[in-house]
Amino acid sequence: MGDDAAVPLLVVGGGIAGITAALEASEAGTPAIVVERSTHLGGRVAQLARYFPKLCPPTCGLEINYQRLRSNPDVTVYTDSTVLGLAGSPGHYRATIERRPRYVNERCTTCGACSSTCPAERPNAFDYGMSRTKAAYLPHQAAFPMRYAIDAEACLFDECGRCVEVCQYGAIDLHEQPVSIEVEVAAVVLATGWDPYDASAISNLGFGSDPDIVTNVMFERMAADDGPTGGRILRPSNGSEVGSVAFVQCAGSRDRLHLPYCSSICCLASLKEAALLAEKIPTASASVFYIDLRTPGTYELFANRVLSLPNLQATKGKVAEIRRTASKDKLEVVADDMVLGQMTTTAVDLVVLATGMVAAKGGIQEGWADAFGFVEAEIDGSGVFAAGCATGPSDVATATLGATAAAMRAIGVARAEAVAR
Repeated sequence: MGDDAAVPLLVVGGGIAGITAALEASEAGTPAIVVERSTHLGGRVAQLARYFPKLCPPTCGLEINYQRLRSNPDVTVYTDSTVLGLAGSPGHYRATIERRPRYVNERCTTCGACSSTCPAERPNAFDYGMSRTKAAYLPHQAAFPMRYAIDAEACLFDECGRCVEVCQYGAIDLHEQPVSIEVEVAAVVLATGWDPYDASAISNLGFGSDPDIVTNVMFERMAADDGPTGGRILRPSNGSEVGSVAFVQCAGSRDRLHLPYCSSICCLASLKEAALLAEKIPTASASVFYIDLRTPGTYELFANRVLSLPNLQATKGKVAEIRRTASKDKLEVVADDMVLGQMTTTAVDLVVLATGMVAAKGGIQEGWADAFGFVEAEIDGSGVFAAGCATGPSDVATATLGATAAAMRAIGVARAEAVAR
């Protein structure tokens, strides 16, 4: 239990790094307040099919952390919330939080009656728009908090009101208003995470013009057991099982017109996805087009194992164009093969673009961010620390290590303030 005199930490972001920072701090005796912009915790990790280093589904590691949160009175969680401002100095910060209406309160039992009766639909952001839900929806099967939400952009509100009528528990309030909350905190951990780069900005790769050209994060949902296809890897255009997939590396990364930096884990993620393809459809072929394959440390061993798969072909070359074949039944990937010194054309059923990681925009981190939106792990003398992908692209293991380090530094500020009191 936390010391009653301890001033809490503010953790901005409830992904894997934010959850880790809050739990490590609170279990060491310093309370934490987590502010998450979405309806649930878990961030991008919750949307993955598998994650490193154990290659297990994200529900495995996340559920352990959710259990720790449920039994921990020293962590306060605000979802659907944003930090609007931060004023003060180390040990004496005052944060202003806006909590947006969820329209579903703690009485929700997830019976699903509201969703069953709801006439309005919305694209499912958790599946990157590849599925649809009702306006009254459960964020995902393992959501924390495990509670329905209502999408204000899709809901008909008083024009309908069916969800209010069918809810037996009084859990729905369609007139809920935003709430402003002010909290005193000693230090701040920025764990604001990342967003995928907008693949539609890369005109030559055709994303958005053909349904069988998807991004790496979309492929993760396709391969996930709780994804839009139940873990089956199907062509979006016609629903048939894929027989061949091209993985295009550096889709916008290391490109002065898009992202001039390397996102560091895209190569590893694509090889993981190629391994998933081989696991789920052993007869399917995979073609990987890369500039350089970057799989640092012991991940090199994993990369070598995947690259030795019999149905995988790796080509060092930049993809110039993706187009339909003359028969329109497949996609052609036109690439400059740097080894052979010639242009090659590869026909596949599905193309997966490895888009880079972009710092999540918005929030108080902008005052400390570099030109790309990332923040140094420690902002000298400020009592503000950063963790996970707020500091730059990273894998899950690195993000959690950084989060623990950030929590320990922030605890030092909080405890110094407690002693001063």
